[in-house]
Amino acid sequence: MRAWRHVRALWPGWALALPLPYLGLAALAIAQHRLRWDHVAVVLAALALFTIGPRSKKLFLGVYPCGLVAVLYDTMRTVENVGLTAGNVHLCDLRAVEARLFGITLGGRPATLHDWFFIHHSPALDLLCAIPYGAFLFVIVATAVVLFVRDYPRMLRFSWCWLVLNLAGFATYHIYPAAPPWYFHARGCVVDLSTHASEGAALARVDARFSMSYFAGMYGRASDIFGAMPSLHCAYALLILVVGWGAFGWPLRVASALFLAVMCFGAVYLDHHWILDVLAGLLYCTVVVAGARVATALWAAHGSALLPRTTRSEALDRDVADGRTSSAPG
Repeated sequence: MRAWRHVRALWPGWALALPLPYLGLAALAIAQHRLRWDHVAVVLAALALFTIGPRSKKLFLGVYPCGLVAVLYDTMRTVENVGLTAGNVHLCDLRAVEARLFGITLGGRPATLHDWFFIHHSPALDLLCAIPYGAFLFVIVATAVVLFVRDYPRMLRFSWCWLVLNLAGFATYHIYPAAPPWYFHARGCVVDLSTHASEGAALARVDARFSMSYFAGMYGRASDIFGAMPSLHCAYALLILVVGWGAFGWPLRVASALFLAVMCFGAVYLDHHWILDVLAGLLYCTVVVAGARVATALWAAHGSALLPRTTRSEALDRDVADGRTSSAPG
């Protein structure tokens, strides 16, 4: 009973239901006989942050949207091919547009940069481009931690933008399904919805060089084989740079800019995305961040009017205690 009173004091009313998506993730995994250690880790981490105390509550709320992305991504497997047919997956039509806009000539025939890199690759570039592709989740977590320590409102913006960005990307995968370049190099223009996910030839070379299966395990479990458009990898890298800029010192700003540059180059070199996908990912991120800034400004100007009077007073007291004003965070 004491533990229950502690939790109820932390989370009054409907807020007690906040961990339900994580519990639902584990329940679905058990029902489908695919429970993994990462499911258990996510649930235990969420429950720990939810129950420990006020400080962990603040962190729980800050990372909550990021956790929802994990839940969403895992459950995407149940709707993997919803809305997809062999006829509506964009493959050679998308490649033709790519060749027209960014094409080269290879062997006297029109080609794309991917065709050139498919032939002219090097171990050094393989490794360089594999770094952001293998570490992007760790970089996202590190960014959230830095923002939690330095600028909590900015951390909230980062985590909610990440959620909205993923929702937009996942929706696009079903509205405009697109095959990646590695699929074309493996199967040509024939669309087969039963194709298993792959890390692609470039990342397979990295796995082979180091006698590991890291990238095969990471990208072989993907639930969005025909989700090349947009490149969320590039969108994530831009999100880190744009939202983190105001809280980062110059070393982190430079590192974030380099991370973005290598990620965008790697998306093409590794045969994972068309240049059009990269541009779309950058555009998605720009729109989401701009929308978040507008929403933050509107809430700062008018949001308190939507709260009950007592809640408004409590919110004002917290803002004063935290040294915040009514202006939107930068």
